[in-house]
Amino acid sequence: MIKIGNFFFKYRNQLFIFLYALLLIPSTPLFGEERFGDEYWKYSFVLGMIITTLGIAIRGLTIGLTFIERGGKDLKIHADALITRGLFTHCRNPLYVGNNLMLLGLGILSNSMIYVYIVVPIFLFLYQAIVLAEENFLKNQFGVQYEEYCSKVNRWLPNLTGIGSTMKSMKFNWPVWFFTEYNTQVFWLAGVSLTIIFKYPQLVGEGNELSKSIAVVLVLAVYYLLLRWIRKSGKVKMN
Repeated sequence: MIKIGNFFFKYRNQLFIFLYALLLIPSTPLFGEERFGDEYWKYSFVLGMIITTLGIAIRGLTIGLTFIERGGKDLKIHADALITRGLFTHCRNPLYVGNNLMLLGLGILSNSMIYVYIVVPIFLFLYQAIVLAEENFLKNQFGVQYEEYCSKVNRWLPNLTGIGSTMKSMKFNWPVWFFTEYNTQVFWLAGVSLTIIFKYPQLVGEGNELSKSIAVVLVLAVYYLLLRWIRKSGKVKMN
């Protein structure tokens, strides 16, 4: 599992994009008209939006409360310091929890049984392998300090005890969230927007799906390029 994790760590960003693309696979609906009536689409829309928004919110809180230099080093797992503050006080992998919820929510939003029951479990398996590889590195890097941290904090299931105190004791850094998470923001917004355009004519009207999609992509492209330019210009202090 550790070898698998080390391999997919190199390509985890591309993996995320690839799994987004699998939303296009035709599938039996999770919520169909026969079982849920004429307004069956409301079940997938509301539940999917709640779960995927929770995922992006968890990622946002994690980054906004604790600035993290992510991406490894030379496409390999790397860490100069053990991060145990912010949401890492309550869960060892809050970013990955957010990723899982984002994809699960999008699968439900797309009303895809294949995505929820096949793609999401594959994604969970791959992220479990990545986490095990990271834990192996951190254990070798930080030794007893990391083992003590693991004994107190769950790998996946967040412990919400004291979450209020954590939030009050730390200041949310909006620039950090905007300018380190713009990739995730754009891909998430694109996934949600395009899914709604193609799956929910009840909300956006029927027809002109292509023109609507192009408009969304152009707006998000401008947003992405603007944030990227600001980040690269050094005009914003990240810590």
